[in-house]
Order: sequence, then C-alpha cells, then structure tokens
Amino acid sequence: MLRTATAAYQQGGLYAGIGAAYLRQWTYGSCRMGIYSYLLEKAKASHGGSADAVPFSLKLGMGMLSGGIGSFVGTPSELALVRLTNDGKLPLSERRNYKGVVDCLRRIALEEGGLRAWWTGATPTVCRATVLSACLMGGTSQAKTFLKSTGRFEQGQQQDYRGDWLNGIPLLFCATLISSFCANVVANPFDVVKSRMQNMPLPAAGEEPLYRGSLDCFRKSIASEGAIVLSKGFGPAFVKLAPYTVISLTLVDTMTMALTGKEAL
Repeated sequence: MLRTATAAYQQGGLYAGIGAAYLRQWTYGSCRMGIYSYLLEKAKASHGGSADAVPFSLKLGMGMLSGGIGSFVGTPSELALVRLTNDGKLPLSERRNYKGVVDCLRRIALEEGGLRAWWTGATPTVCRATVLSACLMGGTSQAKTFLKSTGRFEQGQQQDYRGDWLNGIPLLFCATLISSFCANVVANPFDVVKSRMQNMPLPAAGEEPLYRGSLDCFRKSIASEGAIVLSKGFGPAFVKLAPYTVISLTLVDTMTMALTGKEAL
C-alpha cells in the first residue's frame, strides 16, 4: 500500500481528481444520506418511534435503496474521479490529459457518444453502492443498537444517549468502524469490476471492446488472474472508506441530533 501511495504521488499526486471527489460527495454522498435518514424516520414512526425497534432487514433495504439512487445520480462524478486518478498511470501515448473534472466530463460526452457516456460502468457502480450502503447505513444503525444493548455506552440506567450528544461519539465511532469493514468486504469485488470497466481503453474502429459488460469483465478478470483478483485493492479501499465513513456519519448523526433532537442513523 505504501508503494502504491509512492507511485501515485510520483505519477500525479495524492490529490489527483480531488475536484471529482468533491463532486461525487455532493451528489452521491449527500443523496444517499438524506434518503436513508428520511426513510429511517418514516420507519421509526411505524415502529414505536425508536430506531432500535426497526428490523435489521428493513434497515438493509433502506440502505440499498438510498445507495442505489445516490450512486446513479453520482455515476458521472465517479467516472470522472476514476479517469482523473488513473490518467497519470497510463503511458504517455495513452493519456487523455484532462484539465479537471469539468473538462473530463465535457470530453467524455464529446468523444464517447454523448451524455449517456457519463453513465459508463453504471451497472457495477449501482450494484456496488447498494451493497455498500446497505452495510454502511443499515449496518451502522444496527451496530448502534447492538452496542447500546451491551450497556457500555449507557448513562446510569438510561440507554438513550441523546441527553448529552457528546457521549454518543464513542458509540458512533465504533459502529461506523464496524460497518466500514463489513461494507468493504462485500463491495470490493464490485469495485474491481467498476474500475476496470471505467478505465478500459476505447476500442479502435471495427474492434470489440475489451469488456462487453460487467459480467464479461467479471468473468475475464477471474479467468486471467484467479478469484483473488476480486480482493485487489482491499487495503487502500478500507483506508479510504473507514475515515470518510466515521467522520461523515458521525457528523451527520450528531449534527442532526443537535439541531432536531432526532437521530439520523
């Protein structure tokens, strides 16, 4: 992982594609969190007003729905992020030399078949996001319920930490860390396929594309490199996912509690 970080720094910097990363969070991240919080609030209303009473299966389903919608909205920014971060690793003759996220999206539309090209790799992106968000959002909610039931985060005889929201930070930290690991395990194979689909070179005139679709990419990757290929990049992916999840979901939940008196997760 250290060697990968060193190579990335030498080839384009550790912050290559940061504009696309911001755009991705503004679209995918905010959409996913907002939809899940809304659905959870509705579910709580029909289960006695408590998130603890909402079935885990329902939390997973709401996470899948919110992640699927958010990822479809955010696929163009995801595509731009993959292209921008990968461009510096290509041979000079194959580099696209994008000037930024806007130039990247503009050229993709102009050179690759119109605006629909922005959704290249949308299928594995959405599939990845559904399982990832199910684990992250639903998993965090369920982990909070489980950890609170152990009594480790109780305030005296009261299991509800909302009276002093600062006391909820250790709980949220542990819950989001657990859900991050689980999410990375189930989402990594989709991440491998998504990245390969979005980075495949444009075929020359009359040539077949390298991959005809997500399943074809999945099959060819395993055939050429074995099943272990599906775990490629697990370490860097977790190092990327865990801090983002811990910080973003902790902020969302504590700020929502402070402003509205209600939990977001």
